[in-house]
Amino acid sequence: MNTEIPILLANPRGFCAGVDRAIDIVQRALEIFGRPIYARHEVVHNQFVVERLRQQGACFVDDLDEVPCGSTVVFSAHGVAPTVWEVAKQRQLKVLDATCPLVTKVHLELISHARKGRAVILIGHAGHPEVIGTLGQFDAQYGGSIHLVENITDVESLSFSQEQGLAYVTQTTLSVDDTAAIIAALKSRWPHIIGPAKNDICYATQNRQQAVRALARQCDLLIIIGSANSSNSNRLREIAERANVESYLLQSRHDIKDQWLTNKTSIGVSAGASAPEELVQEVVAELCRRGAGPVKELTGTIEKVSFSLPPALRRTPAPT
Repeated sequence: MNTEIPILLANPRGFCAGVDRAIDIVQRALEIFGRPIYARHEVVHNQFVVERLRQQGACFVDDLDEVPCGSTVVFSAHGVAPTVWEVAKQRQLKVLDATCPLVTKVHLELISHARKGRAVILIGHAGHPEVIGTLGQFDAQYGGSIHLVENITDVESLSFSQEQGLAYVTQTTLSVDDTAAIIAALKSRWPHIIGPAKNDICYATQNRQQAVRALARQCDLLIIIGSANSSNSNRLREIAERANVESYLLQSRHDIKDQWLTNKTSIGVSAGASAPEELVQEVVAELCRRGAGPVKELTGTIEKVSFSLPPALRRTPAPT
């Protein structure tokens, strides 16, 4: 095996502001209110993060019926439907909302269009928690309708008149290129369709995709760190794959295989927006242990975005 294989680290990579906020909400709640703090579903899509929060005292549940009445519960960064809020109210749960503000922006766009009687087209992946939560924002009483499309074929199956009021919104963690193609198909059929003033795909998703696109031009092996159920992590691996670069999505250093490094000239490493830097450094250390190196940090977009915590978490924890 070649022992001179540079490791190139993408920038930016890893945690985004929305993920940082969701994790901070759970940890801060544990400090202020004590154990247990319940969380509906995974607050972010990363098994390492979820397990660490579980060890600190967080209890993850699939259904609010599993949360004792009157307890504190955190809603995940992916957002939830109003019906979930109603169940929480009925069970007298104290809710800490970790929904990413950029997801909330999409919800508000959808509601605004629906109230004006427009048919709303949601571009996203069926079954993803964010999509489920966004679809749940729609209320038929507004008089509009909602339609989920995942690809251009889905767009071709839609049937609207040129007089129908139309609008589109998107899941925040999609492929920028794929989404642009779908939007172009929508605009080709219905030139009057209304979209967001600014792209719904979040800044962190776009920045990480751009960084991986640049990285793929400099390496012949690209490793993305992230969980299999992480949409943004999967999109990063797909970008490398489309650039004809051998690429793998892995959760930790234990997933690395020696044969990946055979006859390689350089290795690119990045991480999805829900993967902690700790895992990145462990993967890099493991690659070095197997003979790769040296390590080089690439330059990229500097992110200065941050989101505030809910008011209930802005006070100082009581001394233990």
